Amino acid sequence: MAKLTSKQRNKLPKSDFALPGERKYPVNDKSHAANAKARAQQQYDKGNLSKAELGKIDAKANKKLK
Repeated sequence: MAKLTSKQRNKLPKSDFALPGERKYPVNDKSHAANAKARAQQQYDKGNLSKAELGKIDAKANKKLK
């Protein structure tokens, strides 16, 4: 996965996050999009994400992965 420093992450526009309101799950490139899907599924399985949030993350990540 491409390295994303804190400084680079802070410079990303909200549109580069799968949950832009919280600036969580960056999907600025394919490797981060794939990682976002995996991490979101883990959080959903633990009960930390709703099905709607998981759906939003997957949809946003899938756009980048196509």
